[in-house]
Amino acid sequence: MLFSQRKKQKVTLLYLFVLCSTQHSAQPETRQVKGIVGKSLSFLVTVLKSGNLLYGDLGNVAQVHPGKQSNTNLVKRFKDCLHWNNVTGFFTLTDLQIDDSGVYTVENVEEDEEKMTHTFQLTVYYVLSKPQVTVHENISCRVVCSVENGRDVTLSWYRGEEILNQTSSPDLNITLSLPLKVDEQNRDSYRCEAANPVSKETADVPHSCIESDPSKVTGLVGLAICLKKRRNRHSHAGGAKRYTRTGSA
Repeated sequence: MLFSQRKKQKVTLLYLFVLCSTQHSAQPETRQVKGIVGKSLSFLVTVLKSGNLLYGDLGNVAQVHPGKQSNTNLVKRFKDCLHWNNVTGFFTLTDLQIDDSGVYTVENVEEDEEKMTHTFQLTVYYVLSKPQVTVHENISCRVVCSVENGRDVTLSWYRGEEILNQTSSPDLNITLSLPLKVDEQNRDSYRCEAANPVSKETADVPHSCIESDPSKVTGLVGLAICLKKRRNRHSHAGGAKRYTRTGSA
């Protein structure tokens, strides 16, 4: 009798475990999607019979009714930029803006009246501008790379494929800057790279950096002084000859 009760308890516990596991696996997986400011993005779930698109705390922002009828102007902020395609069944956002980021849920009612739910986490990014590399100090070839900051932007210095330095900041209102002392002999192997999840831009070291070896710089300066003195001697010698010819006349 006691053995039978224990067996029933084990069977019950096993059933509850399987039931909980099934319910957990049935939870919709959130898909991470990325958008670009000014571009379009479609939620790739076919809604042809009936369904809805929900956005964050706003709730229902678009509806599809039987007979391929839709209403995508339920919320003022999405007017003229939220569309439903009656051929593909996709909801599409056009002219994306940064504040369109958030959680979207597509509810799709199948032919058997079963409702399927699909959740998307949309993050919208700007396409990055090209970083600017400026020479901070010519003699030692110190340069600074800078770019306007934005969501998930990183700024990096590379030598070949090796990352030399990298920076980022949660403050989106600043300009990211990253200094570097360049080895003149390997100048062409350096590049500055600005990147976010949707774009990447690079810039090279300017050719205005002077050789950093002090002995060579000193040599160039000495050569310039020597040439200047030589020009001055020739100038004086020429003046003396002209005076002598004039005097003898």
